[in-house]
Amino acid sequence: MGTILSLNHSRTRGNEPYEVLQSAPCKRPKLSSSFYEKNPRLIPCLPDEISIQILSRIPRIHYLKLKSVSRTWKATILSAELFSLRKEMGTTEEWLYILTKVANDKLIWYALDPLAGRWQRLPPMPNVSREDESRKGLAALRMWNMAGSSIRITDVIMGWLGRKDAMDRMPFCGCSVGAVDGCLYVLGGFSKASALRCAWRYNPVTNSWSESSPMSIGRAYCKTGILDDKLYAVGGVTRGHGGLTPLQSAEVFDPKTGVWSQIPSMPFTKAQVLPTAFLADLLKPIATGLTSYRGRLFVPQSLYCWPFFVDVGGEVYDPEANSWVEMPIGLGEGWPARQAGTKMSATVDGELYALDPSSSPDNAKIKVYDNLADDWKVVAEDVPVRDFTESESPYLLAGFLGKLHVITKDANRNIAVLQVYVQNNVASISAASSSSLVDHIEHAERPTESELDLWKVIATRSAPAAELVSCLVLDI
Repeated sequence: MGTILSLNHSRTRGNEPYEVLQSAPCKRPKLSSSFYEKNPRLIPCLPDEISIQILSRIPRIHYLKLKSVSRTWKATILSAELFSLRKEMGTTEEWLYILTKVANDKLIWYALDPLAGRWQRLPPMPNVSREDESRKGLAALRMWNMAGSSIRITDVIMGWLGRKDAMDRMPFCGCSVGAVDGCLYVLGGFSKASALRCAWRYNPVTNSWSESSPMSIGRAYCKTGILDDKLYAVGGVTRGHGGLTPLQSAEVFDPKTGVWSQIPSMPFTKAQVLPTAFLADLLKPIATGLTSYRGRLFVPQSLYCWPFFVDVGGEVYDPEANSWVEMPIGLGEGWPARQAGTKMSATVDGELYALDPSSSPDNAKIKVYDNLADDWKVVAEDVPVRDFTESESPYLLAGFLGKLHVITKDANRNIAVLQVYVQNNVASISAASSSSLVDHIEHAERPTESELDLWKVIATRSAPAAELVSCLVLDI
């Protein structure tokens, strides 16, 4: 048992997937698996209640190897009881999941254990056969061949103008992703220019994909967010007679019941007050982002006619009132936009952060939203985000381990995960608006020695040919 239980103290840093890591040599004789099969207890001479508590304290990255000890160990490690106990004991771990696109528009997921500094490559997403299409109404596709949400935005807009080349050329594109109840979800997209209702779920406990309940309507490029442990899918586009048609509808998925439910559609109020019918037909309203903040869903919106994007603020969904209201003006107008008008954000400790890449070609600024002043404040500068003009997603944002992280590509085009130090006392920043931000930070509470650097690289992975698509965080 020494070999098994010592895994908790054998962490080393590296970039290889944990499947190929070698166990440290041990002088004790190894016990055969038949020994454990014949013994009714997980660990001989210990009650199972104690044994499962021991297992709950072992880092999750070792579970794949521990499953091979015996059938009983495998059943325990795959049980909901173990992971419920990890939550009760406070031994859950946050992992970062990054979706990338490589050659031939193939999507690949990577998981990062930030404490061990190790990466795991997830199994490929399942195939869907033509038989499934006729039986379930899904278009024939290969999930591993999805083009993902990083399809060129120009192709989408050209589709709105009647050019469907991109949609016909790509078997599946425009999927959206979300994370809820300890699982990853991949939603909708296009196949053969038809919007899909399908949803797929990745369970990190079993390290496998399965089909989930489909959405009520086919969507591509919808925006997703989590609120009250439920997954929301808002807006997106579908295929209409004249090209792609924007959707105002929204729905919510409850993982406990496995049911999708409709919520009120976005009013797109500012799109309804255009002065002429010509402009109303020409300018298409779209949702350009979504974030969960202060118990509500904030959806920035734009009107556009290729190649022009016009920000029109956005709308906010209140689940208690089950209604939409207009977004605060400062929040919508100051929300930094990346390529093609899309807006990205991350919430850390209740504060809303965004990255403004426009300051210089190879540097960016971190901004935080001041709810009291209805304004965005710069809290970090010179974040090294390189200018990859050919990449649809040159950077991603994530909040995990209680800090803000930027995922980007370094000078060698490898994936780099940067932990960013930010001044998060928004109220004090607002109060000090009469003085310079630099003077305020100098008199603010000094960061600890480990936080003196504005940013630091916590992990890298060799992936020179991969493009970033999206990222999510799971705590299990």
